[in-house]
Amino acid sequence: MVHTSLDKIIALQRKTSHIRNLCILAHVDHGKTTLADCLVASNGIISSRLAGKLRYLDSREDEQIRGITMKSSAISLHYATGEEEYLINLIDSPGHVDFSSEVSTAVRLCDGAIVVVDAVEGVCPQTQVVLRQAWLENIRPVLVINKIDRLIIELKLTSQEAYTHLQKILEQVNAVTGALFTSKVLEERAEKAAEEEGSSVNSDGEQVYDWSAGLEETDDSHLYFSPDQGNVVFASAIDGWGFSIHQFAQIYSQKMGIRSDVLLKTLWGDFYLNAKAKKIMKGAQSKGKKPLFVQLVLDNIWSLYENVVTRRDKEKVEKMVTSLGVKVTARDLRHSDPKVLLSAICSQWLPVSRAVLSMVCEKLPSPLDISAERVEKLMSVGSRRFDSLPDQTQQLKNAFLKCGNDNSAPVIVFVSKMFSVDSKALPQNKQRPLTQEEISQRRELARQRHAQRQAANQDPENTANQDVENTETANTGAATQTAGVNSSLNSTDTLCAQAEALSVKSTGPEEEDWKEHFVAFARVYSGIVKKGQKAFVLGPKYDPALALKSLPEGCSVTEDFPSVPHMACCTLDNLYLLMGRELEELEEVPSGNVLGIGGMEDFILKSATISTSPACPPFTPLNFEATPIVRVAVEPKHPSEMPKLVRGMKLLNQADPCVEVLIQETGEHVLVTAGEVHLQRCLDDLRERFAKIEISASDPIIPFRETVIRPPKVDMVNEELGKQQKVAVIHQVKEEQAKNPEGMQVDPSGLVTLTTPNKMATVSVRAIPLPEEVTRLLEANAELIRTMEQFSLCAREGKTLDINQKTLELIQDLKDKLESHLQGHKWRNAVNRIWSFGPKRCGPNVLLNSVEGYQRPSVWQCLQCEREKEKGRGTTLRDFDNSIVSGFQLATLAGPMCEEPLMGVCFSVEKWEMTLPTQLLHQVSVEEDSVSQRSSTETSDRKDGDFAEKTDEELQGGSETDMPSSSSGSTQSKRKTDAVGGLMDCYGPFSGQLIAAMKEACRNAFQAKPQRLMAAMYTCEIMATAEVLGRVYAVLSKREGRVLNEEMKEGTDIFIIKAVLPVAESFGFAHEIRKRTSGLASPQLVFSHWEVISSDPFWVPTTEEEYLHFGEKADSVNQALKYVNSVRKRKGLYVEEKIVEHAEKQRTLSKNK
Repeated sequence: MVHTSLDKIIALQRKTSHIRNLCILAHVDHGKTTLADCLVASNGIISSRLAGKLRYLDSREDEQIRGITMKSSAISLHYATGEEEYLINLIDSPGHVDFSSEVSTAVRLCDGAIVVVDAVEGVCPQTQVVLRQAWLENIRPVLVINKIDRLIIELKLTSQEAYTHLQKILEQVNAVTGALFTSKVLEERAEKAAEEEGSSVNSDGEQVYDWSAGLEETDDSHLYFSPDQGNVVFASAIDGWGFSIHQFAQIYSQKMGIRSDVLLKTLWGDFYLNAKAKKIMKGAQSKGKKPLFVQLVLDNIWSLYENVVTRRDKEKVEKMVTSLGVKVTARDLRHSDPKVLLSAICSQWLPVSRAVLSMVCEKLPSPLDISAERVEKLMSVGSRRFDSLPDQTQQLKNAFLKCGNDNSAPVIVFVSKMFSVDSKALPQNKQRPLTQEEISQRRELARQRHAQRQAANQDPENTANQDVENTETANTGAATQTAGVNSSLNSTDTLCAQAEALSVKSTGPEEEDWKEHFVAFARVYSGIVKKGQKAFVLGPKYDPALALKSLPEGCSVTEDFPSVPHMACCTLDNLYLLMGRELEELEEVPSGNVLGIGGMEDFILKSATISTSPACPPFTPLNFEATPIVRVAVEPKHPSEMPKLVRGMKLLNQADPCVEVLIQETGEHVLVTAGEVHLQRCLDDLRERFAKIEISASDPIIPFRETVIRPPKVDMVNEELGKQQKVAVIHQVKEEQAKNPEGMQVDPSGLVTLTTPNKMATVSVRAIPLPEEVTRLLEANAELIRTMEQFSLCAREGKTLDINQKTLELIQDLKDKLESHLQGHKWRNAVNRIWSFGPKRCGPNVLLNSVEGYQRPSVWQCLQCEREKEKGRGTTLRDFDNSIVSGFQLATLAGPMCEEPLMGVCFSVEKWEMTLPTQLLHQVSVEEDSVSQRSSTETSDRKDGDFAEKTDEELQGGSETDMPSSSSGSTQSKRKTDAVGGLMDCYGPFSGQLIAAMKEACRNAFQAKPQRLMAAMYTCEIMATAEVLGRVYAVLSKREGRVLNEEMKEGTDIFIIKAVLPVAESFGFAHEIRKRTSGLASPQLVFSHWEVISSDPFWVPTTEEEYLHFGEKADSVNQALKYVNSVRKRKGLYVEEKIVEHAEKQRTLSKNK
């Protein structure tokens, strides 16, 4: 419990083999921060009595109020066991699903993790998520089963029942780990099988099949959690106790005379103690005997709780205290709260900090034990394989594995996030203690002041006692004395000012400039980082292969070097030791340590790699589990404060790993957050820390998608369409045809034909719904599609874009999957006829080329086989091809129902005829093509570029969406006007007319089919007891939720309900469910998928059955129409609604005579 000095921690930082970097992971409210408090208390930083109440690592005010962790924070602890001393860099992470991005930032910097599981609730959704994150980052977990006191006090289980319950929890955790392991082995097996495909035919020419999955020969014994392996601790952090079976094995080996290694193997499992034979036997369950774990371990803890908490038997408590050999103060024995006495006994008998920290030091790896597989994974950005990196880059792998502390090793640091710090919390701004000289100087000043005050007080008395005769003399003397006092006072003030200047730095400039300070949360993987050192900052898109070509050989940071994309040079101004709420200044940090770096806000937006070697690749981007889905528009209460809001949003974007900041086309400043709690925290931060102004936030902006479906076979009352007797049918088709503008024809089959205003071109388009699997596939592979698009653009410009083999394999796989899903007569050869994807050239909609005789270059031309086919066919781009694509992009970006993006729609262009003056066509197409390519390239660069490069423009007048066709509209029309001349008529440039015609044709083709709205859906998991189950169902049904399944947790009265809930209905859902169930149920909402709302937003009753069922006006609430109208109102579009219908005179009862 002795407070560890800073010098001790600095000395331990050099012993890399004795460093443990670990994070605490768990579901929300499973006791991570309480456990962290116990570990912090072991170093004397906080009192052990306050552990669990103080929540030391929750330093934000809203964290303390809500009782949940919202950010990951680090602290360095010292732990000594025997002669060995260890440095534990502990990171506490949030458990709430809204802050799972903070978990990703913590996991990346660690080598191991403590997974905490509640003994009552068991494995929850977020437990599975954190186990998967640990698995993906290749870090080793250990398990702490916490809150075992709840089994005794709340569930009132016997020790035997508790043992069975704990076994089940271990099985659940191991099942999750096993599933992750199995999927990995099967993936490796599939890759191996693909390589050996050619060699699987035997000499007789028959194919040989190997049905084994590869799991039989793979060793997975080290993966699982088992108390006898020493990677499980049973604990109650709030009561301050915890143990591993190693501790009890040592205790009982001395008492019973049984070897500790035998006890280690038998304390957990189906073993019992035969008292007569004094032997440990197998088969406790079959013989009805108490297992050894129950008899020797749990029974002791149960009897302690029974005597201290339940019965409060003083005599037995005193006997137990004596037999355990612990010292308890009289005050604790007399305390009215039995938990105080319990924690006083337990924290001495089985301190949780000793159990957990000894397990961490034994079972978790040091930075020196980093695996080669993990290093290769970190260095392989995107789809690049480690083998394809330059030789100099591959050589850096040895620096990672050595984790060297010598000056010759290259410095490699990864920054996982930036966090904001109040300027007063920085060590250089803290009031430092005075030196002995300054103290003596101040003492002297105080004496002088005291003497002067006394002299000033005595002066009037002396003058009053003087004779009248000596008045002049007295006056002269007094004047002289006063002048002396004044001069001495002046000299004193000067000395005082000097002393204060020595002791405290002036804070004037800091108060004037309210600039927020950012500290980079980082880890050193190689070399020694020194204060004031220069290094390269490598952005996520930095390519070492390109940099090594452009930079001179042996280039160092100190030299002048040519500018390289996504690389900057910076100075590491300040290095900090992270101590929870405090920061300590350091001069240097050796490899393997977690640290804070100051002064990086101008170089790093969210995460980056820092290195002294230009050959170092940027690390793989962080793996975020939560998708930002909740949007709000924010504006200042006073419009004059808009610049402060813009600046505050920039700072918020930098300080939060998950938040997104954008400006919509309407000019609204939009925050995109992961959920309701995250949104509230971001708005509070904007008001109080970053913008420091009053802001007003809109209602959440709900995202929707628009789609078309196949014509339904039954109507709204489940009658087959076409068989009912139609009465008073509204001739909708005729009305729609009358509404059609001039030059448009709509075929009964849904084919829309549109002519440009100058009658020079005609386009025919049909909308077809894509199968659901295809939509999901396109949405999941947006990055691959963007790569294909970039390759096509480069090919048109005559350039070559190198794509590595793994990406080409993924593109081929995507093509094969699309071909397998798009089967049937209408999709024949559809994959090879794909013209473009949209919106933004990579979305889940497809433009299909069904124009007879038009062979254009394929979107799959990056594949070798496609290039060979095209050479044989001699494909060329037709004039104004890009105008058709641009029209499609605009149509898919904003649909006709409520200007939301389209999803899962295929537009097939079946006719495209043009009658243009031939002498100008070639010139036009060349000009148009070059402009469109440039604009598209700029769009993709802007989309993929670092936010650090684009934030200024985006926040001052950028746009939320990148529209390739319109981004360079003015330049394009100007160039075409100059080049075309004759094609420019009263309707404007011809390419513009064609874009508009294609857009309108797509929109009308969409409206010719049955339209539907798609809503974003959350998966919702709720844990509730039986008595509040009905209220949970009531809240779900009120909010359009749909229950998927319900199961009861074995051994408890808790039900687990899995449901889906529209995002639009989710605001206030958690609060309402807690209110209705008196806090007994709490939901976890995670974005899952997009779902079609089955009801037609524009449906009206047309058959007799529908009239009977819904009435003439059909005024029951149409959920889809309600959503459409709310979005249209928000966007300022026309909404068709009647304010008052069938108004009658209102009469009160008193006048009703």
